[in-house]
Amino acid sequence: MLTENIGVIHMVLNAGLMVKFVLLLLLFFSITSWAIMITKYRYIRRAFRQSAFFTDFFWKSRNLSDAFLKAKQLHSSPIARVFRIGYVELKKLGMISADSELPPLDVSEGGSPTLGMKFMGTDNVKRALRRAINTEVTRMTQMVPFLATTGNTAPFIGLFGTVWGIMNSFHGIGQRGSASLAVVAPGISEALIATAAGLAVAIPAVIAFNYFMNKIRIIESELQSFSADFLNIIERDILQVEEKME
Repeated sequence: MLTENIGVIHMVLNAGLMVKFVLLLLLFFSITSWAIMITKYRYIRRAFRQSAFFTDFFWKSRNLSDAFLKAKQLHSSPIARVFRIGYVELKKLGMISADSELPPLDVSEGGSPTLGMKFMGTDNVKRALRRAINTEVTRMTQMVPFLATTGNTAPFIGLFGTVWGIMNSFHGIGQRGSASLAVVAPGISEALIATAAGLAVAIPAVIAFNYFMNKIRIIESELQSFSADFLNIIERDILQVEEKME
């Protein structure tokens, strides 16, 4: 095994200038891809764990204020961040009080708002939640497309290095006037390292890209479900308050 590693290192060091450049480029793609994979894996794992915890706490909490205080502590939960934005929007519209009840909205001339006006307020909350979900999805997908780019381009970059190396090998054969295996094999083996390196960089990147996109789709689905449930709670409480006032 040690002899094989020494042989590979020897071939890399003796490769042509263009092949070395290709290998350095692939090294850059590899280091960047692994940095993204490690960072995203830790981020998504925390997002799943804290979102599950907050969702459970939300349904067990007695009022929205308690859920809001807990949401402020969960900085890595997309669901908690979406809830905070929806809660703040409710506060801005005056649809929620300190004890998390939903009193009637204030209107000009001292009049009492109609039920339709209250549901217009929920439209603002709905838009705020939609924007928050889009922001969270954008945040989760940041840098992930680079993995797809790496998976698509790394094999071709490696193939380019191989083709260039083989071209130089045949050029050397033409100059020496000899086509024996001892002359051809070293140059071709050095050139093929670029293709192997390209595949070694691309395969983990493609696997990681598919894994992360699947996890992001799951979180996005949970965000949509939570947003719909949250809006249903708001509309239900508005109806309850309206019935009490009649």
